[in-house]
Amino acid sequence: MTTLFRGGRVFTALGGFAEAVLVRDGVIAAVGDEADLVRQAPRHESVDLDGGLLVPGFTDAHVHPVQAGLERAKCDLSEVYGLDAYLGEVARYAAGHPDKDWIDGGGWDMSAFPGGLPHRSQLDFLDRPAYLIQRDHHAAWVNTRALERAGITKDTPDPPDGRIERDQDGTPSGVLHEGAMDLVGLLTPRPTAQDADDALTVAQEHLFSLGITGWQDAIVGSYAGSDDQLPTYLSAARSGRLKARVVGALWWDRTRGAEQIPDLVERRASAEGLERFRATSVKIMQDGITENFTAATLEPYCKCGGTGLSYVDPGKLKEYVRELDRLGFQVHFHAIGERAVREALDSFEGTDPANRHHIAHLQIIEPSDVPRFAALGVTANLQPLWATHHAQMDELTLPFLGEPRSSWQYPFADLLASGARFCAGSDWPVSSADPIQGVHVAVNRTEPGGSVHADYPTAQTPFLPGQRIGLAEALTAYTAGSAWINRSPAGVVEPGRPADLVVLDRDPFTLPESEIWTTRVRRTFVDGEQVYGD
Repeated sequence: MTTLFRGGRVFTALGGFAEAVLVRDGVIAAVGDEADLVRQAPRHESVDLDGGLLVPGFTDAHVHPVQAGLERAKCDLSEVYGLDAYLGEVARYAAGHPDKDWIDGGGWDMSAFPGGLPHRSQLDFLDRPAYLIQRDHHAAWVNTRALERAGITKDTPDPPDGRIERDQDGTPSGVLHEGAMDLVGLLTPRPTAQDADDALTVAQEHLFSLGITGWQDAIVGSYAGSDDQLPTYLSAARSGRLKARVVGALWWDRTRGAEQIPDLVERRASAEGLERFRATSVKIMQDGITENFTAATLEPYCKCGGTGLSYVDPGKLKEYVRELDRLGFQVHFHAIGERAVREALDSFEGTDPANRHHIAHLQIIEPSDVPRFAALGVTANLQPLWATHHAQMDELTLPFLGEPRSSWQYPFADLLASGARFCAGSDWPVSSADPIQGVHVAVNRTEPGGSVHADYPTAQTPFLPGQRIGLAEALTAYTAGSAWINRSPAGVVEPGRPADLVVLDRDPFTLPESEIWTTRVRRTFVDGEQVYGD
């Protein structure tokens, strides 16, 4: 089958544009002027871009689709905001599911509560235990019944990698941070294999609707009350249900050490030979988040003191990373605070850049560490949607970071100027999976219209505007950059590449930068086959 994509412009992600693309049997055959391509293939089917832009399929370099799919089927708070709205959704869900033993789900935003903390009493109207994961997946909101079910009292100690939030008298208040989430989360009903399969199918459809044709699942393993997703991916890949190009980042259990590495090797081998799924990356979460003071910082937080948590001992971290590197694994770090970023970079000293290691989130980078990304061959994995003025940033982050640390956040332009390689992702369901919204923020450093924070008083005031990057650079990060990190053959538009392509309804390069967010996906193709659109 021969298809000509024509009637608009083509962004190649190779530093330029073209007029049309010719696809034969799922592979890009030629890129160039429409008239030339018609002469090469006088018999063809046409896809009319209708003035829009054709781009390579997006690859999300840090996302959690199975978890997202499961949460969409539970009590989903991600589409509303505020205590009254949350309680209304919880009440409706409970009334609609009278046979469920637990009310579980999540998506609540810390900024909706004073100090970022809900309370167990707010959920005590329920006749059963509740476990609701925070939007960032670094805390859970539970009610008194859930605490009682888990046997958590004022005498229960904090786990080494987490914290039980408490009232003044020491009674657990109903918020469990980081590793403390498992004290309740592991008691919630386990999804069946069919539940997980259905969740991946729903998630894949949603990602295709946003033009995402590949991704790296950033936690394939058991974490924060969720079950291991590896069997789900293996089943989907073997059956052909998985059409996207996926890499799984195998979870590094921070309660264990080097003794788990043979297990990781075995888990990687279980996916060998599969066309659509590989388990070639290892995910290490080195710290938490700034809003609950678990992000690892070099200097104490303002007002509250403390310097956060390093989940893996930095001295041992170097040993672990170098052994993973020797075995050919890619290492994918979560690092939010500037100390965690430095610890991750330190661990990459002496490793092989050919393994394509990367660090995700990068909220705070001490300026002297910025050039180390290029020097070490480490890719900066951006989640641009977070780099705006929004309630969580202005009310829960900036007051506790202080200066100059607040000005070190999400330094995209500095990283780019230093020669760092970029990839990009969403962290969905933590935030929207829509890459166009992420591109908008990378270019503008303001909230996209329609987002939950779009009407916040400072949402349209650029956040550290000197760290904006260009539209071409942002699109390249989400396409060629993320495909490269996954060793995917897609991600650029050139002959010989798979025809993973996305038709946008307009050309964002012709729009005012403030309107990039209005761009929508019309059609998505994988190997030349349409997987989304009319």
